[in-house]
Amino acid sequence: MLEIELKVRTDDLGGVRAKLREKGARFLHRLHEHDVYYNAPHRNFAETDEALRIRYSEGKPVVTYKGAKLSGLGLKAREELNTAVESGDVFEEILSRLGFVPAAAVNKWRETYTLSPATITLDEVEGLGTFVEIEVISEGDRSESLAIVSRIKKELGLTGEPILSSYLELILARA
Repeated sequence: MLEIELKVRTDDLGGVRAKLREKGARFLHRLHEHDVYYNAPHRNFAETDEALRIRYSEGKPVVTYKGAKLSGLGLKAREELNTAVESGDVFEEILSRLGFVPAAAVNKWRETYTLSPATITLDEVEGLGTFVEIEVISEGDRSESLAIVSRIKKELGLTGEPILSSYLELILARA
């Protein structure tokens, strides 16, 4: 599974929200996500462009591995593997005992919408500002997924260059 994502900064989440309603997007939820990112003892994920995180949201911890970003697409695309765990605290203790160390935490408030086949999120990221992400999961033709993301960006009136950095990378760059 390949996640193809466009992220842009915006100062007008209200305007984007209104356009989503006009387009018939379905509101799913608004929730807080607390992500704790880890670095491995045997390689530096900042150098390999990988990520390992535990996301706490709605009392359901999920572990995510993200592979290195694929280049040449103009948007952020990478392999993503997710699995729920019963206890994030226990999983974090396991990581600690294996030599993994926390790299940083990201806190955000996220509104999620679907506009088939895309997922659109309106993000307020602590310390960074407000963003819109358009994501399509691709299992086959990447060009079709890229076209869908581009079309939705235009329909929502989003401008600006795609941000290829993750929220983690943006936060670490500020440190």
